[in-house]
Amino acid sequence: MLKIFKYLKENIISVILIVLLLIVQANCDLTIPQYTSNIINVGVQQGGISEVNPKIIRKSKLDEILLFVNDKDKKEILSNYKLVDEKNDSYNYDILDEEELYVIKDATKENKALEKAILLDYMLTSDEEEALKIQGKIKEDMPSTMQNMEIIEIIKSLPSEELDNFRKSIDEQFSSMPDSIISQSAVSAIKEEYSKVGLNTNSIQTNYIIITGLKMLGLSLLSVVSTILTVLLASRVGSGLSKLVRRKEFKKVLNFGTAEYKNFGISSLITRSTNDIQQVQTMIIMTLRLFIYAPILAFGAVRKVLETAPSMTYIIWLGIIVVLTLIFTLFALAMPKFKKVQKLIDKLNLVTREIITGIPVIRAFSNQKYEEERFSEANTNLKKTNLFVNRVMNLMMPAMTFIMNGICILIIWKGSYAIDDGLLQVGDMLAFIQYAMQIIMSFLMISMFSILLPRANVSANRIMEILEEDESIKDPIKPKTFSKRITGLVEFKNVSFRYPDSDEDVITDVTFTAKPGTTTAFIGSTGSGKSTLINLIPRLYDVTKGEILVDGINVKDVRGKDLHDKIGYVPQKGILFSGTIESNIKYSDSNMSDERMITAARIAQAEEFILSKKDGYKSEISQGGTNVSGGQKQRLSIARAVAKNPEIYIFDDSFSALDFKTDLELRKALYNYAKDSTIFIVAQRINTILKADQIVVLDEGKVVGIGNHKELLKTCSVYKEIAESQLGEEELKNA
Repeated sequence: MLKIFKYLKENIISVILIVLLLIVQANCDLTIPQYTSNIINVGVQQGGISEVNPKIIRKSKLDEILLFVNDKDKKEILSNYKLVDEKNDSYNYDILDEEELYVIKDATKENKALEKAILLDYMLTSDEEEALKIQGKIKEDMPSTMQNMEIIEIIKSLPSEELDNFRKSIDEQFSSMPDSIISQSAVSAIKEEYSKVGLNTNSIQTNYIIITGLKMLGLSLLSVVSTILTVLLASRVGSGLSKLVRRKEFKKVLNFGTAEYKNFGISSLITRSTNDIQQVQTMIIMTLRLFIYAPILAFGAVRKVLETAPSMTYIIWLGIIVVLTLIFTLFALAMPKFKKVQKLIDKLNLVTREIITGIPVIRAFSNQKYEEERFSEANTNLKKTNLFVNRVMNLMMPAMTFIMNGICILIIWKGSYAIDDGLLQVGDMLAFIQYAMQIIMSFLMISMFSILLPRANVSANRIMEILEEDESIKDPIKPKTFSKRITGLVEFKNVSFRYPDSDEDVITDVTFTAKPGTTTAFIGSTGSGKSTLINLIPRLYDVTKGEILVDGINVKDVRGKDLHDKIGYVPQKGILFSGTIESNIKYSDSNMSDERMITAARIAQAEEFILSKKDGYKSEISQGGTNVSGGQKQRLSIARAVAKNPEIYIFDDSFSALDFKTDLELRKALYNYAKDSTIFIVAQRINTILKADQIVVLDEGKVVGIGNHKELLKTCSVYKEIAESQLGEEELKNA
């Protein structure tokens, strides 16, 4: 799979943008729970008052509060406050007519000592029920003469030494209290002070909730935009990589020799170019969309959890362990089946292709039932494997839902005790739950990735097998060029050939020369190696021993394109491409003149049936040429080769579907048109090769005779036997 990722370098800028967008999205998603916590803790419970030090306070109240701090803290606190100057400041409070006000200089500069002092002053001066209880308990220990005095007045009257001892005692009592509880409790005092100053506390609460809500909405919108852009870019990168890999794979396949085609199989090559690449594309998109995002989100959520409620982080680790156990278990069950799926798809494609292409034969032998069973077996095997994989992976979602709900219950259970003990606030617990869900969801994303990974990995390996396949037929590093002085000279020198993985040669020690302006024919029994021999000329295979020279140069020493430019090849089975008759004849050169096309059609004896069609040369040819007969298909294939006007013609039993009259007229027209070219003809019929300049007779891959018709009748028993089986005595004498 990693080898596929190297093709992402063309989209590196998009990948970097995706990573940046994912970081933005993760930050937005991680910040939203904190705002939720703030709305509950600050907006609801604290009345929208977020500051731990009052931003405005009466001078009398501040002086009272400063009784509970030491000289050092008192100096620091006063340095951060200033008296309101009615003439120069823009503050407009009615209370300024009665007493002076202090305003804070830097609201971000918090002082914990002031916060504790505010809380203590509130408990000793407030007429709230809880505060009055505390005040009553304190007065119980005082002398009867002081019980009618205000506690704050008593404290003011204490000597400095006793006041210092009182402060130390207070600090010791506050040391065991969490900062969050101190802050939240002090807010009540600050809120009461704001009311006395003249601030609208209801408006403060409303504004805080609205502003925080708008921030959450803005972050959500930014997260949505980031998600949309990420999906868009990831889709473009995934489809771009698929296009690139598919192009490279197709280019590689075009350069394959026949040996590679047999090794992979046509159906497998099709699957690898379609289904396998689609699997990899999906994997790339998932990687860019989820696999990168999930760790960022998980890491950020873990950090937030440690900040929010470190005492409950063990719940998160427990959840992660359970999730990982689930993922690895399902992964182990499904992995072997993923490897099997692609092979089963290959098998189904192979069976389907064979049945569809062989329908006439199947019907002729009334064998539809057998083929239905064969298809059903391949289809059922694929269905069973896919069902197993899907059933295993479908357990993922309900199992993950169960785990997440269990984690929520555990957090609420343990969190309720922490809230009761004053160690945690309600908003923080809700934020903790959200962060826990984000962590679990991150692992769920990774699990979704793990579902696709095995199959995509198999597909990637299958694709790389093609891209890394060592081609059996390669262009030379330093190619030679053909001389213009010699055109069409072909020489076989002690040529032998055997198929890959075969123990025996199918062609053995063949030597002959075919000169320009001559026709060389090949004949022999079925399986004697005729087609294999001429396929060595255009390097559909490479010789095992010996060499083949074209114009005096070994075919292995020139570029394939240069060699193929000299050859007009007509295979045994006429192959046409979807398009028109014109596009098929002009296949070698789309800019070919119509006159040249028409001449080629006439030579191939195809003009008559072409003109009989409504649209003539513009008539459509369906896929595979299924809308023309076998003879018409062969004639159009011959016309395509003739239109190329090559130096070397190769006809691999290309006249077999023609009647004797058409065959004779076609060869006569061809010999007149291509009188300066070298012509190779593989034939089964003696009539087709009677006039050949030389006939090569093959028997079990060996040359048993070379000469013209009359010479071979005298010198080659194999040829004579073939001739006598096809021609009567009278025809033999007159040939």
